[in-house]
Amino acid sequence: MRLAWASPTRPSPPRRGQGRNNASSCHNYADGNDLDGSIRRGWLRSRAIFAALIFALSGLNAFAETGAPAAPTTGQADFAKRAEKAYQAAKTRFDAQTNNADAAWRFGVACYDWADFATSSRQREEIAQRGIAACQMVVRQDPKSTPGHYYLGMNLAQLAQTKMLGALKIVDQMEGEFTVALGLDASFDFGGPDRNLGLLYRDAPGWPMSIGSRSKARQHLQQALKFAPDYPENALNLIEAELKWGDRTGAVGDLKALDELWAKAREKFIGEEWASSWADWDKRRETVKKKISEPVGIRPNGRQ
Repeated sequence: MRLAWASPTRPSPPRRGQGRNNASSCHNYADGNDLDGSIRRGWLRSRAIFAALIFALSGLNAFAETGAPAAPTTGQADFAKRAEKAYQAAKTRFDAQTNNADAAWRFGVACYDWADFATSSRQREEIAQRGIAACQMVVRQDPKSTPGHYYLGMNLAQLAQTKMLGALKIVDQMEGEFTVALGLDASFDFGGPDRNLGLLYRDAPGWPMSIGSRSKARQHLQQALKFAPDYPENALNLIEAELKWGDRTGAVGDLKALDELWAKAREKFIGEEWASSWADWDKRRETVKKKISEPVGIRPNGRQ
């Protein structure tokens, strides 16, 4: 999944999993109190969820054929180690403060990230369930907690990866949590609520099987981009959607805008915690450029 936001001016980007304070919530998301070893992996939070959703909604399972995912590359192995370290740190803090809402939703973040490197469907489900339980505790304490609802939806998406047709029910729950988060703070996680809803509507099957809707997807992906136009994930999500829908003109225009902001984004989203995101963004940017450069009407195999 990939998501986006609108563009209020910020001196520096919020840390991953944090957002600006919402007047309706008692949580301080941007207090700088990030988890030790935490990593910004926006490409996983906005993309892998929905890629997994495709498997689930197709009656497939990421581990169905081999019992385990493909062996990770060297870079992915490094990202996995960081995710595991962040998970252990968050778990230690949460175990010591089980009634602390801040510790709980941050543990939910760590659960989502770590679950993406699960080596079996069972392990992914166990980790996701821990994140779900932690975030449910948060929203029980404070129904207006943006991160509580947001990361509850994210961990539900991880759980959906372990299901087949059972994922359809989870999709409705995800939509509900992201919609609540959108109403509380649309700017959270670089426009995450709009971004996640846009990708959910883009990638889910349409009626009567599920909630897929091109018009809703376009609306939310565009809104995400308006919130944070210099956050590459948002532009890439929209461009990929436009290419999927055959909107070449829209994709060309949005890619041009992204290229103009690329250098600025490189200076803004810096550090080891953004390494995995840039690895993904660079690859996807080259992919959409290649698709756009292909002559209209020419398929990959060279046929008309």
